[in-house]
Amino acid sequence: MTSHDPHDHHGNPARDAVDDRISDASVHAGATVTDPVCGMQVDPATSLLTAEHKGTTYHFCSTRCQQRFIAEPARYLSSEPLTPDAPAPSGIIYTCPMHPQIRQEGPGACPICGMALEPEMPSLEDEGNPELRDFSRRFWWTLPLTVVVLVLAMFGHRFSALSVDTRTWVELVLTTPVFFWAGWPFLVRCVQSIRKHSLNMWTLIGIGTTAAFGYSVVAAVAPELFPASFHAHGRVGVYFEAAAVIVSLTLLGQLLELRARSKTSAAIKALLGLAPKTARRLRDDGTEEDIELRHVHVGDRLRVGSGEKVPVDGEVIEGRSNVDESMLTGEPIPVEKTVGASVIGATLNGTGALVMRAEKIGSETVLAQIVQLVAQAQRSRAPMQRMADKVAFWFVLAVLAAAVVTFFVWGLFGPTPSWTYAVLNAVSVLIIACPCALGLATPMSIMVATGRAAQGGVLFRDAEAIENLRKIDTLIVDKTGTLTEGRPAFRTALPSHGFTEEEVLRLAASLDQGSEHPLADAIVAEARRRQLALETPDDFESATGVGVRGKVGGRGLAIGNTELMREVGVNPSSMSADAEKLRQEGASVMFLAVDGVLAGLVAVADPIKASTPEAIEALHRDGLRIVMATGDGVTTAKPVARTLGIDEVHGEVRPKDKVDLVQRLKAEGHKVAMAGDGINDAPALAGADVGIAMGTGTDVAMSSAQVTLVKGDLRGIVRARAISNATVANMKQNLTFAFVYNAVGVPIAAGALYPLTGLLLSPMIAALAMSLSSVSVVVNALRLGKAHLD
Repeated sequence: MTSHDPHDHHGNPARDAVDDRISDASVHAGATVTDPVCGMQVDPATSLLTAEHKGTTYHFCSTRCQQRFIAEPARYLSSEPLTPDAPAPSGIIYTCPMHPQIRQEGPGACPICGMALEPEMPSLEDEGNPELRDFSRRFWWTLPLTVVVLVLAMFGHRFSALSVDTRTWVELVLTTPVFFWAGWPFLVRCVQSIRKHSLNMWTLIGIGTTAAFGYSVVAAVAPELFPASFHAHGRVGVYFEAAAVIVSLTLLGQLLELRARSKTSAAIKALLGLAPKTARRLRDDGTEEDIELRHVHVGDRLRVGSGEKVPVDGEVIEGRSNVDESMLTGEPIPVEKTVGASVIGATLNGTGALVMRAEKIGSETVLAQIVQLVAQAQRSRAPMQRMADKVAFWFVLAVLAAAVVTFFVWGLFGPTPSWTYAVLNAVSVLIIACPCALGLATPMSIMVATGRAAQGGVLFRDAEAIENLRKIDTLIVDKTGTLTEGRPAFRTALPSHGFTEEEVLRLAASLDQGSEHPLADAIVAEARRRQLALETPDDFESATGVGVRGKVGGRGLAIGNTELMREVGVNPSSMSADAEKLRQEGASVMFLAVDGVLAGLVAVADPIKASTPEAIEALHRDGLRIVMATGDGVTTAKPVARTLGIDEVHGEVRPKDKVDLVQRLKAEGHKVAMAGDGINDAPALAGADVGIAMGTGTDVAMSSAQVTLVKGDLRGIVRARAISNATVANMKQNLTFAFVYNAVGVPIAAGALYPLTGLLLSPMIAALAMSLSSVSVVVNALRLGKAHLD
C-alpha cells in the first residue's frame, strides 16, 4: 500500500561525509531523492517543490524546506551532491527504526530523532553494532571519573584535607572528559536537532547537561559573579556530579536499549539461518559434488538426503519423502513429496531421499522473498506512529517551556537558595521528559510482531496491515485455491448396466490421455494410482466445452456432458438422478459412451482443503462474516458453502464484480478483507481494507495483497488476527506507559511534591528514570516474540 505521508518514501541514499547529510545516489523511475534540508525522501515524479542551484534541481518535502534552501543553499550543500547517473552506494544501507524513510550508506545517527541507525537488512555475518561498541568504550572509561565526582559531591565535606575550592576544581577536572568525550555524541545530536529544527530527546539531554556543566564551570571559575543567594556551604553551588552522572546514566540506558533493540532482528536472522550453506549437485556422468549454495543454477539436479535441508526451491524428479515445512509455513505436519511435487528451500527432508530440479535460486526463492517482506514490514510505520511523531515535536517544545517556567518560578519564589533549586529542577524537567520512549513505542512492537508472524507462516507487507486486520468484520473468500485445493481430484466412477466401475475409469482415462484439460488430468491420475492398464487412444478429437471423442481398443468412445451424449445418440437420463446428486455436492460430472451405449459417469471435484472447515469455524468464533465470491456457477458453489457454513454466496462472479462487492460492503460500513490466490482476485485484493493472498497462488495476487499466507491455509488468517490484536495491544501499552510516565514525571521533576513532602527529584534520578523508561518499552515489545498465535 502506498503511504500518503509525503515523508514516507524510500530511495538509495548515500552518506555525505562532510555534513552527515544524506544524498540520493540514484534517480530513476520509482526512485526517491533526498530533501537537502531535512533529509527526508521525496518522490521527484510527484514533487512540485523544487529549486535550481548551479544547474542541479533539488526536490523538497515542504514549502518551508524549499524556502530555507533558496535563502541559504550553501548552508545545506557543504559538498557537491551525487549526480543522477552516479552509481548506487555499494556499502550496507542503514536506516532509522523510528523513521524508515531515512536511509544512508554506513552507520550514523538519524537526522530527525538522533537515534542510531541500524542495518536495513540484518545478516548472519554482523559483527555487532558499532555504536554499541563506541558507547561501551565511552561508558566504561569514564565511569570511574563519574563515581569519584559523585563521591566528592556527596561526601567531600568529610575529607578535611580537601578545601572547598580544591574539591570544586577536582570535580571540574574530572567532569570535563566525561562531559566532552563521553557525552560528545549527545552534544552533536543536540546541535543537529536544533540546526535542523527537528527537536528530540537529544535536544533535552544536550541542553540539560550543558546547563548544569556550564553553570558549574562559571561558578567554579568566577564565583564573584554570583549574588549571595547563590552561595551555600562556603561556595556557589556546583553540579558537576549531576552533569557527569546524567551522561553516564544516559550512556548506560543507550547500552541497554541498543542490546534490547538488537533482539528485534532475531526473527530475520533466524530465517536467514534456515538456508543450508551447501548443496549436493548431480553431474551428468552420475557422480556428485558438494557446492556452495550461490553456485546452484536453475535446472541443476540436486540430491537431498534424509535429514538434510532442501537447498533451493524446485521440483522432485525422483524419490518419495515427507518434508517438514513448519519453519516457513507454521504447519507442524510434514508434507508428503513425490515425483512432480514442489519443494521449498530451507525446509527439512524426512527419512526418504529425493532428487530435485532447481527452479528458483537466490532472491527468487520463497525464503528470500519472506525475508524481504519481513524486513520491509519492520521498517514501515503504523498510523499510531505517525500520531506519536507529531506529538513528540510539540512535546519537546512544551518541555522546554516547562523548564523555563520552572527555573524562574523557583528562582523568584522558591526557598533559599532559590536559584540553586531553580537550576536543579529545570535540569530535572529537561532530562526526565526525553521522548525516546514515546518514539520507540510502536516501531519496536512492529519489528518484533512481523518477525513472530513470519515464523507462523504469515507475512505482513506493512505496519498498517497489522493495525487494520483486527478491525475486519467481513471476509470475502474466493473458492478455487482458497477454500479448495485449486486442482480437480477424482471423486467417483458410477457404471451403467453391463459395465464395472474399474472398466469405466480405465476407458475414460485411456481416452483422456489425449486431453490437456485439468478434469482429464484428474481422471488419468486416479487410473494410474490404481495401476490400471491404459491404452493409447486413436482418432482423438476435442470439442471445447462439450467433451472428447476417440477410439480405444477399436471401440468408439465419447466422454463429456449431456449435449455430447445427444450428439452420439446416447440418452443419459437413466443416470440423471445420480449426476444431479453429485452436482449438488459440488462435483463436475461427465458421461461415458462406448459404441453408442451409455457406459456410466465419472465425477471430478475440487476438494475442500482439509484445514478449511477448522479455519471457517475459528473465523466465525472470532465474529467474522464469511462471504464466498467465485467465478464458478452457483450450483457448484452452494454445496461448498453449505458444507462449510459460509454466510453468503455469490457465483459466476467476474473480477470487476468482486471489486464491486468489496466497494458495496465498504459503503455499508463494513471493514472488509479479501482472501484469494488468482490473477482475477488481484483487483479485489487491492481494493479491500486488507488484501490476503494465498502463498500458493500467483505472484500478481501476492503483490496486490498486504498479507500473504505462506501455506495458503485460511487458518493463517486466525494467526494473523491474533498477532494483530496482540501487536496493537502492545503498542497501546507502550504509548500509555510513555504518556503516563511523562505526565507524572515532569510535574514531579518541576517540584510539584515539594510543598507537600519537601522532596525534590535529583537530575541524576531523572536521568536513570529516563533511561529505564526507554528500555522498558523495548522489553515490553520483545514479549510479542513469544505470543501464541493459535
